[in-house]
Amino acid sequence: ARLLGTDSFGRDIFSRVLKGAGTTFCIALATVAIGAVAGPLIGALTGYFGGLVDEVLMRVGDALTAFPSILLALVVISLLGPGKKYNVVVALGLVFIPSFARVTRTAFASLRDVNYVKSARLMGASPWRILVVHMLPNTTSVLLPALTIGFNNAVLAEASMSYLCIGVTPPDASLGYMLSEAQGMFLSAPWYALGTGLILVWMIFGVGLIGEGLQRRNGGGI
Repeated sequence: ARLLGTDSFGRDIFSRVLKGAGTTFCIALATVAIGAVAGPLIGALTGYFGGLVDEVLMRVGDALTAFPSILLALVVISLLGPGKKYNVVVALGLVFIPSFARVTRTAFASLRDVNYVKSARLMGASPWRILVVHMLPNTTSVLLPALTIGFNNAVLAEASMSYLCIGVTPPDASLGYMLSEAQGMFLSAPWYALGTGLILVWMIFGVGLIGEGLQRRNGGGI
């Protein structure tokens, strides 16, 4: 039995929704991975060293965040070429770097003058050891919410771009493109749009709950 019926090409909608959910999940995960590696690295350097490094990198971040994220992603996609998953990942990953950098910069700047960091500096610890061993573990209470929010934003951004037919396009399955298809048959087959939309909502809601649980388990603050 086909739970959601078939589309105009005779393909099982339920299978396509599951495949599209997997595509969206992988793209969002890869996007957050790019932002969560490059962003905290930039934020750690600017928050710890300050000075000229902070001014240059943060001004570049301000210039990027001055544009709407979707608009900036569209510009990158137009340069790389639409319709390919890897191009979507690169475009969204570049867009998410400044937000992760700004959050991490604030956390590292607040830890720069605490006693255990000063002690490690006086004992001759290298800046990289101070950043990775002493400061990074104490920023998890800030990074965990940023990761979950970033993942959910990446899901919505990928779905929006695919809905506009500039993200992932056929033959690859995409929830955003399927929502665009379902819009034209909402009155005759509403389960197509409802099934696709519910998967998006459940994915975002589920990741949000996981992030909240990890944050409570981690406990504390900076």
